Amino acid sequence: MKKKIAILGSTGSIGKTVIDIIKKNKKDFEIVLLSADKNYKELFKQAKNFNVKNLIITNENSYFKLKSKLNKNIKIYRDFNNLDKIFKKKVDYIMSSITGLEGLEPTYKIIKYTKKIAIANKESIICGWNLLSKELKKNKTEFIPVDSEHFSIWYAIKNLNKESIEKIFITASGGPFYNLPIKEFKNIKVNDAIKHPNWKMGKKISIDSSTLMNKVFEIIEAKKIFNLSYNKLNILIHRNSYLHAIVKFNNGFSKLIIHDTNMKIPIFNSIYSNLNKSLPSKNLDIKKLNNFNLDKADSKRYPVIKILKKLPNKNSLFETIIVSANDELVSLFLEKKISYDSIIKSLFSFIKKGNFIKYKSKVPKNVNEIMSLKRYVQLKIRSIYI
Repeated sequence: MKKKIAILGSTGSIGKTVIDIIKKNKKDFEIVLLSADKNYKELFKQAKNFNVKNLIITNENSYFKLKSKLNKNIKIYRDFNNLDKIFKKKVDYIMSSITGLEGLEPTYKIIKYTKKIAIANKESIICGWNLLSKELKKNKTEFIPVDSEHFSIWYAIKNLNKESIEKIFITASGGPFYNLPIKEFKNIKVNDAIKHPNWKMGKKISIDSSTLMNKVFEIIEAKKIFNLSYNKLNILIHRNSYLHAIVKFNNGFSKLIIHDTNMKIPIFNSIYSNLNKSLPSKNLDIKKLNNFNLDKADSKRYPVIKILKKLPNKNSLFETIIVSANDELVSLFLEKKISYDSIIKSLFSFIKKGNFIKYKSKVPKNVNEIMSLKRYVQLKIRSIYI
């Protein structure tokens, strides 16, 4: 019997990886729904190749362009308000890989329509975990994180009591400026900042990786997903990106999770978890195993890690402020309107403002509240720094 699945953000890198995996096992799957924002050509191609009957495309121009190409057998929607028409009963698996906070509402809405959801959207987890986790429990939906670090932790501790965990370490490559003198940071150009040493990623996430903001986000995610305190979570620099996580247990044992710099590995295992299915992979890299060369993250080189000490222990709207402010500041850098070293300096200056500190004690009530705050923060950033 075919597994019924859906992919949110099917034209992005994660979505395409899911497509590539199931293409090799096409007879095992039926794709019920694909979604995209603008890339209607790729979405149309995917729908044609997999005989998909339901499509969502959120960009208005792309929606009308795609609609003109489709026959009556394929239903196309502009948003995620008609999921009841698409899903008559729970599907087996959904990948949620829409980038940015725009992925929160679709992820929240679609949880009740699936037995298992893999989430590759860190902003949704960081800002709306209390909402998502309630929906997961309410609908008895299994959740699997897909970030390589969080999947590694999930894989290492599944079926174990979290009280047995003494410490968790997630690794960072250190970005392209690991050896660059700090005094030269103000001269960093966009083209240099988007060159990740190991992964092929989009511009925004590459900038976050270079500042280590990406790892700060991953620490916040890990805290929420695994219900741990911040003092149990640490960042280590590992230039090869071969070791993804270390879990140290209070019985003296530790688990190290390694895999190649290939997102296909966690995604494949999220689809085939609990099933005996093989993924061809490279042999163990003995050279990398002998040269982990781990180091602590230096707060002088990566000052953003200090932000972890400013975060509340409970879910709050303050995380939305940090995510939204960073998004906008990175956009300003990519637009060449602020310098590279201004991204984190401006972020710290912004979150210290009195009218934002109060959000540390405010728990998100719904998705609209999070999205409204995001828009407010972005407008505020633009008004200050332009």
